[in-house]
Amino acid sequence: MILLFLVSGLFLGWSLGSNDAANVFGSAVGSKMISFRKAAIIASVFVILGAVLQGKGASATLDKLGAVNAIGGAFTAALAAAVTVHLMTKLTIPVSTTQAIVGSIIGWNLFTGNPTGSKALTQIVSTWISGPIVGAAIAILLYIALKAVKKKSGIHLVRFESWIRTSLIIVGAFGAFSLGANNIANVVGIFIPAFNLEGLNLGLFTLSSSQQLFLLGGIAIAAGILTNSENMMNVVGNQIVELSSEAALVVVFSQAIVLFIFSSSGLSSMITGIGLPPIPMVPVSSTQVMIGSIIGIGLYKGVRNINFGILGEIGIGWVATPVLSGLLTFFSLFFVKNIFGIDVGHKLTDLQEPAAANMAGQITGTGLSHILKYFLLSVLFAGIAAIIYFYFLERKKKREFRRSEERFWSNLK
Repeated sequence: MILLFLVSGLFLGWSLGSNDAANVFGSAVGSKMISFRKAAIIASVFVILGAVLQGKGASATLDKLGAVNAIGGAFTAALAAAVTVHLMTKLTIPVSTTQAIVGSIIGWNLFTGNPTGSKALTQIVSTWISGPIVGAAIAILLYIALKAVKKKSGIHLVRFESWIRTSLIIVGAFGAFSLGANNIANVVGIFIPAFNLEGLNLGLFTLSSSQQLFLLGGIAIAAGILTNSENMMNVVGNQIVELSSEAALVVVFSQAIVLFIFSSSGLSSMITGIGLPPIPMVPVSSTQVMIGSIIGIGLYKGVRNINFGILGEIGIGWVATPVLSGLLTFFSLFFVKNIFGIDVGHKLTDLQEPAAANMAGQITGTGLSHILKYFLLSVLFAGIAAIIYFYFLERKKKREFRRSEERFWSNLK
């Protein structure tokens, strides 16, 4: 039964791997510095290590946003987030898994009448703004430093490209570790309050209940990387801005640094030890940091190098993701609770009278009118989702047609 309820979280992990692996190796694969197969294997191994060894910090913040206190509720919220991310991945729009799960938790809070943690929400949402800015700033500084080193060292171009390729593997591994450490909270963090597993003794060490969930989530992310991330890597690596080999290295490194900063409790303790405020342990959108890093390189090289059409579609996806995920969670919780009779959670301050019953109604008496109302709203929501899907699908087809047309004329020349 536990594994059954975890299926939605594992699906979300698979969707995250499909979408967010591009943030680690997309620029490297897109610039042909490393093959997709090699990148996928390296990313898979290190994302699992990062999830198990350092996934605890960011997960605690999601718990403060809203502690989903029933397995049925966690299952539904994770499934809604996974469906949203998978939909965007199918449209080859790199979106934020963090935004999807935050939208789902807020949807659960609204359904059960629980308050949304304003402090945690502020911390998370602030990273949606600061993450890309910090990523861009770090990327520009690293790019300038790398160009200066290249110029002063006088290294031969062939040797420099070989060094870049080796560095990409090392930095990519660090990026995958940071992705697992920071974003595993998006995959299984919602399940932690509802699960209490016995420690798993593996001889040399023991995995706690949360670490067991992190391990399963990390494996799911790795499966998504290996099976369904190649197209997204090519979109990120080629279509936003054309990247040189050194720019590809910088983008991966800057994204990894930002994610590591917001998931390292050890670094936060070190900062507080010298009298500075602690670094918030927040699940940061690796997609937004990576896009910010790429834009930073593009701005440094000249605005004309940036494909603003692609960026506009990505921006719409970022806005739509938490809204779609939250709405889908809210309506799905109603059906899971009232149609299937599964406990989806309760209001923490009133254990005797779950707020979900007050908001959605029961399947008795006048509650039948509520069912009809929410059914119609669900149909409306599905219609809106379908319109958005086909809009992006049509844009994607037109974009692919233009590229094929350009390739045709260039071949004639």
